[in-house]
Amino acid sequence: MILIAGPCVIESRDSLFRVAEKLVSYHEDPTIDFYFKSSFDKANRTSIDSFRGPGMDEGLKLLDEVRTQFGYKLLTDIHDYTQAKPVGEVVDVLQIPAFLCRQTDLLVAAAQTKCVVNVKKGQFLNPADMRYSVKKVLDTRGVKEEGYEAAKKAGVWLTERGSTFGYGNLVVDARSFGIMREFAPVIFDATHSVQMPGTEGGKSGGKREFVRPLSRAAAAVGVDGFFFETHFNPCEALCDGPNMLDLEDLALALKDIKAIQDSLKA
Repeated sequence: MILIAGPCVIESRDSLFRVAEKLVSYHEDPTIDFYFKSSFDKANRTSIDSFRGPGMDEGLKLLDEVRTQFGYKLLTDIHDYTQAKPVGEVVDVLQIPAFLCRQTDLLVAAAQTKCVVNVKKGQFLNPADMRYSVKKVLDTRGVKEEGYEAAKKAGVWLTERGSTFGYGNLVVDARSFGIMREFAPVIFDATHSVQMPGTEGGKSGGKREFVRPLSRAAAAVGVDGFFFETHFNPCEALCDGPNMLDLEDLALALKDIKAIQDSLKA
């Protein structure tokens, strides 16, 4: 099982390492393919006054320091095609934000690196249309075949993170897992799926109490991995606090998932 976890944004070296050191057990678990995630820049914040992170140069230094100390594989997001090459030299997975999932230049630049490319499904997009985002990566990498196995071999993932449902709300349509798994391995971003965009006066809210039940649903339907943003104190986090899990709840969510996966195997 792929597990992506870490704080939403790099707030400081101290906070980054404080979370990183609490995730060692997942890295050491032989049943988990673990990736540490944090963003060096949150370029799509609601307000210009919102905290964005330390920037690419400082952020990459800190992420590389995390890799050196803990041995983690790394995932971070990029927002501009010019970032793909330098970021791809440090991390293992380049993530394409949901709002940018159709940006051809960004997808092509990410595909030109050696990284896995994780494309988040746009909140506005039919899950079936994600096949075209996958194909942009496959074509760039010279892969003529399409489908789950071709994408897995070529290093392309898709991530479900909820769909727009009116103003300020997202819903998860469980059918999207099966639809998108026809094209690529699928990750469920459980924490962003409970986000409530723009509902807290210049920033987004969220309902973290639904993270565990939605994760159980995804595990029952069948996905390749899970994405949880986590923090030692989500209420004080500088980004996405209302939908992030604390480290104890992360452990409980993974316990739920493993119980469901074991029951399905039985």
